[in-house]
Amino acid sequence: MIELFRSNDPIELSWAQSVLADEGIASHIFDYHASILEGSIGALPRRLMVAPEEESRAKYILDIARRELDAHNAQHDPDTEEVQD
Repeated sequence: MIELFRSNDPIELSWAQSVLADEGIASHIFDYHASILEGSIGALPRRLMVAPEEESRAKYILDIARRELDAHNAQHDPDTEEVQD
């Protein structure tokens, strides 16, 4: 298996797994249970893994999905919206 990225954020990992699953790419989170051993403080990052033959496609899909999410968040960010008098 190939590591796509590491994160302490379970929401980010879940989101990435969902995006990949929607495109038919199986992924696995490694080190998920290590946080239980450390007392669930989230200090050990978890790794999102895919099969070697899916690596480039998975990275491309996640890159596009992150760009779309960033664009969506920028459009709906109350700090960037203009205030009308």
